[in-house]
Formats: sequence, structure tokens, C-alpha cells
Amino acid sequence: MKFVVIGADAAGMSAASRFKRRNPGAEVVVLEKTTDVSYSACGMPYKIAEEEGDLESLIVRKAPVFREKQGIDLRLEHLVTGIDRKGKKVFGTGPGGNFFEESYDTLLIATGGRPAQPELKGLDLPGVVYLKSLDDARLILRVLEERRVKKAAIIGMGYIALEMTEAFLARGIEVALVKKRPHLLPWMHRDLAAVVQEALTRHKVEIHDGVNLEEIREAGADRLEVAGPGFSLTAEMVLVAAGLVPNAELASEAGLALGAGGAIAVDDHFRTSDLFIYAAGDCAEAPHVVTGGKTWVPLALVANRGGWIVADNAGGGDVSFPGIAGTGVFKVLDLEVARSGLTLEEALKAGFDPVETVIKTRSKAHGQKNAGAIHVCLVGDRKSRRLLGAQMVGPEGVAHRINAVAVALAAKMGVHEFSECDLSYAPPFGPVWDPLLTAANQLLKDLE
Repeated sequence: MKFVVIGADAAGMSAASRFKRRNPGAEVVVLEKTTDVSYSACGMPYKIAEEEGDLESLIVRKAPVFREKQGIDLRLEHLVTGIDRKGKKVFGTGPGGNFFEESYDTLLIATGGRPAQPELKGLDLPGVVYLKSLDDARLILRVLEERRVKKAAIIGMGYIALEMTEAFLARGIEVALVKKRPHLLPWMHRDLAAVVQEALTRHKVEIHDGVNLEEIREAGADRLEVAGPGFSLTAEMVLVAAGLVPNAELASEAGLALGAGGAIAVDDHFRTSDLFIYAAGDCAEAPHVVTGGKTWVPLALVANRGGWIVADNAGGGDVSFPGIAGTGVFKVLDLEVARSGLTLEEALKAGFDPVETVIKTRSKAHGQKNAGAIHVCLVGDRKSRRLLGAQMVGPEGVAHRINAVAVALAAKMGVHEFSECDLSYAPPFGPVWDPLLTAANQLLKDLE
């Protein structure tokens, strides 16, 4: 059997490695357009923050290891430009622009995602950067050095934008955040988003939301101007962090169906509309454990787990993916910010009758030093009393607490069931009534 994979990062290499391990006699070919494979993309902002940050240390396993120790035919600088479904072949250009063609019995598309590009003039100017790949991170470090960056403008206010805000501040660089839509973190309850905004303001980060940007233009030697009607700011670097889009064009051009968020449509086995082709990672949709429908949330664990499931099913197995809750966490300055499941607005769109509760409590027990405030927003369904989602912000104890919500959502727990969970207690780690239990008890009252 011949298993061909397009893309050599999380989903692709997880699938290739597992498939070869379970089917040692099979031929496994991986086609990767870049020269980087199997690296921790999520760690890039933290390496950029370090003056002597070693980006190469983020590489989990280098190409020769896959070839020599695992017997995987990993080919770098191979850009797949088309899929011949009838002939069961892929084709494209290899090193030097030479044409190649490769047959397959089973194919996995793991082409990932790419930074969204807002409708702005000047996105191709020197000093305008993105952050998705290791090459992007290498370019950022070069620009920081060559332009001696003192101020960075970031277009966007999502996860990457805020993580990179912290990275730039750690290097003594001023930061201005700019975006078209109103509100910082628009998916977050306003009370919780205000906590994040206050922390940014305290660290002298400029926040310009609701700005109708039109262009980026040169403003002198190694300077750029970000401008729109009645708005202008200058910086040595502009980071575009306006979100992610799935790399689904290859699949679409081959006639495969697309689904949520424009990602490749898949079933719970990660099989596409072609029985011989799978898709996983940031290019593919996934089922949602709360709504039961499909969603597109590009997450590292989903990509790795998807790769495993594809490998098992491509090898003759029958493994289903239970779904995701969209659990995410990020650090910004002295705060941990997390979410899992649905927001109030998302729950309304999904057909629930949602109610949300917001509480503020302590991160540690009464009398403990250095206790901070934890803000929790829980969402539940009035009709079924089911827990639907949560958001949390605080200086500590947030990143791991959100996992309890993720488990509850996967188990389809009711709010009452969740409120009766036996969560741990010790004064240095939290109050006897854990913040999640306090919020759940309040939500029960609000659901009445």
C-alpha cells in the first residue's frame, strides 16, 4: 500500500509516522513545499521574545530522522499543485522547479492554514511581516535587527497579535494594536475583555479598534505608515495578525467539498468527499462536541490527533473523532486568558436558549499572599440546563482550570452535574469553592 501525505507539519508527520509504525511494509511518501518539518509553531512568539532566541530549537524532529530511522520518504521543496483523483496521482514542482508526479493508494491533505490578508494596499512592502511558519519567524528576527525596530504596529488583536505584543515588549519595543472591527477580543464577555485591555494599557500598549485601515505606505528610511481616513501611525515594522484561513484551494480545485470556514469538509473519520482522500489539521473542519455540527478551529492538538486517526483509518481501522470544544489558552503579559465551548452569541446561533453568568473571585484562598482576581464567564442552556461554554481571565490558575470545562463539555454535563464535581482544594492554589464551582452555582440560579 502507498500512503502519500501533502504537508509535513503536525497532522502530516503525525499521520506518516503512525502509519509507517503500524504498517512497516507500506510505502509512505511525504511532500513538503518548505525545508522545515515537525516544529512547534506555537512556541515562536516566545523565542522571538528572547534576545538570543534559538528558533531552530523548536524543531521537534529533523527530516533525516524520518528518513533514516522511520523509513519515511520525506521530500522537501516539493510543492503539490494538483490532484488527479481519477488517476490517483498528485503532481507539482520539486527543487529547481522540476515537474514531479506521484501516485497514491490513499492520500492525506495536510496543507495547514495561512495568515489572512486584509484588504490593504502595501502588504508586500519591506518590513511588513506575518507569523505562521518558521521562515516567517526568521524574517521577523532579521527585520528587528536590520531596521533596529523601536516600534511595531500589529494589525489584529487575536491570539497571535497579543502573544507577539508581549514578545515585542520583552525586547523593549513599543507596540500599537490596530484593527477594523470594534472591541478587543470580540468573542469574550466585555467584563473579561476589559481586564485584558487594562493590562495592555498599563504596559503602554496603544489600542486602536474600529479603525478603517486603507493602506500601508513607506514613510522614510526603514519606516512604515499605517493609514486610513483620519488615522495614521508610523513604525519600523508592521505585523499582520488578522487571523488564519485554511489552505483548501488544492482540495477545492480537485473537486473536493468544502465545509465550515471554507475548510475541507470531512466526516468523523477525517475522510473527504473522496473515499481515498483524507484531510486533517488546519486545512480541515471538525465536529463540535457542543453543537454536534461542524466547525473550523485551527488547534495543534486537533491536528496531531487528526493525523493519528487518519493513519489508523488509512490502515484499515475504523476510528471516529469525537469532536472538539475549541479549547484555547494564551498568555498576555501577566494574564492567562482561556476559553472552551460556546460564547453566548455562538450558542444563540446554534439554536440554544443561552444564559451567561460572570463572577469575580480570588485565585487563592483567603489570607494567602499574592492572590489575584479570577474572572469567569459560564454559559448554560435554559431549556436543557446543559453547560455550553466558559471564558476565564486571571493572573494564575486559568490555563489548567479551563481543562475541567473541556472535559465537562465532552461529557455533555449539565450545569448541576458540573457544580457537584469534586474539584481539588488547597489554600495556595485556590479557595475552597473553586472559581468554576462558584460560577456554576451562580449560573444555576440564573437559569431559574
